[in-house]
Amino acid sequence: MQPLLVLLIVVACFVAASFLAVWSYGRFARRARGTPTTALPVQDDATPLDRLLAPLLADHPGQSGLLLVEDNLDAFAVRARSARMAGRSLDLQYYFWEHGLTGRLLSQELLDAADRGVRVRLLIDDINTRGRDKTYRALDHHPNISVRLFNPARNRSDQVRRGIEMILRAFRITRRMHNKAWIVDGRLAVVGGRNIGDAYFDADEEANFRDLDVVMVGDAVAQAEHVFDAFWNSDVSIPLTAFAYPRKVGLDYARSRLARTSADQRCRPYQERAALALGDLMDGARQLRWTEHARILWDPPEKAAGSGQQNWLMHAIRPEILAARRCLEIISPYFIPGEAFMRELARMAKGGVDIGVLTNSLAATDVAAVHGAYMRCRYPLAAAGVRLYELKPYQHRPNISLFGSSRASLHTKAFTVDEHTGFIGSMNFDPRSRSLNCEMGVLFTEPELVAQVRANFADETSPEKSYQVQADSGVLVWQDRAAALPQTLRAEPEASLSRRLLARLISILPVQSQL
Repeated sequence: MQPLLVLLIVVACFVAASFLAVWSYGRFARRARGTPTTALPVQDDATPLDRLLAPLLADHPGQSGLLLVEDNLDAFAVRARSARMAGRSLDLQYYFWEHGLTGRLLSQELLDAADRGVRVRLLIDDINTRGRDKTYRALDHHPNISVRLFNPARNRSDQVRRGIEMILRAFRITRRMHNKAWIVDGRLAVVGGRNIGDAYFDADEEANFRDLDVVMVGDAVAQAEHVFDAFWNSDVSIPLTAFAYPRKVGLDYARSRLARTSADQRCRPYQERAALALGDLMDGARQLRWTEHARILWDPPEKAAGSGQQNWLMHAIRPEILAARRCLEIISPYFIPGEAFMRELARMAKGGVDIGVLTNSLAATDVAAVHGAYMRCRYPLAAAGVRLYELKPYQHRPNISLFGSSRASLHTKAFTVDEHTGFIGSMNFDPRSRSLNCEMGVLFTEPELVAQVRANFADETSPEKSYQVQADSGVLVWQDRAAALPQTLRAEPEASLSRRLLARLISILPVQSQL
């Protein structure tokens, strides 16, 4: 009985400490809340973006103009160039802002805009901020820049205390803001799958992501601003100024660090592409597609507090997916559909709907543990007739990075239904996105834009870029269709032994809800 008594005492102490930690944090968060602010009203001709877009919007009342951004360098350029054109506001909401080369270049654009008098609101999820507070604090010293952290740890400098806090607040700390939104002057918004970091803009020397964004103007931008304001003013978003730091840091730190980055020769391709006029990015085949049917779908910040229903966004998109009659194509880097959704996909496939799913191979994924849970659903889906593809880690073409990397990893989160409806956003088809993370994206009905997303799916699932996974006599096989003589592989292609062992271990553990 003595070991059991000791265990009960330890559990009781942990529960009490966890309760006190949550209670103490709640008191801190209520006192630390910032002054509510909202999006600034748009005007007809006050800023360069007003003057560029107002005539277009006047020709398309009640509509949204959408532009698909596939190329990583274009994705950087549209953010940088739109920030240069900002004359009123920049409202930026990201899960992750890495302070590598491209992250520092975009931070410089924020600082330049603030120097011109533009109001900058930057909301960052806290889970990846470790070691980056100094840069955020320096920017926050600018009178026109405000930085808030979503669901932050209270301990900022002592990593041991921060770790203890995260353990004691484990049920809340796992709930993150996964949103990505770049909103300029209330006139233009960029939403999609890209965070701010070198791997999203072809600047990483090891591996770069394949991803999609949508540039939006018109009615959808006001919807994105509404989402931003809801998160900015929520109980879970804490101003950086509310935290105690052992050392002070001023704006001069940011100015000197960012100036050194701008002089780096590696910046030249990004500076040259950003020098293009924003209008040039919308010309030709990439011109705006106009529709009355574009909606921002999102999980409210209350999801991070564990209140209300868990699956706001999934409840909104599920009817759209189930409405497919001819074809459904899903792109998700982490694909763990769950038993109920897997049965629905299998039923649809057996009923004649052509269903294709693209995700990462074990060798390509950046989170090998997630692949372990995905392994459980592959055979049932393939056996039901779902076309299942896994991205190859290396593409059979020249380097995809400006700095030498040819390794690719899928990061796109999108789906299309028949030839008329599409969705691009931050939500993976996995339990974490459904139940824990706050997510957002744009749902649209516009055939030409849907055709572009489907063309992206066809390109990424081509023999050169993906394996096709099939059910063959009770086992899975990977078809490598790019070889001179197509090959049938019977083990996870190109994956290391350590990755295969980790994925197999995760596949048998009861941790799927946290992946």
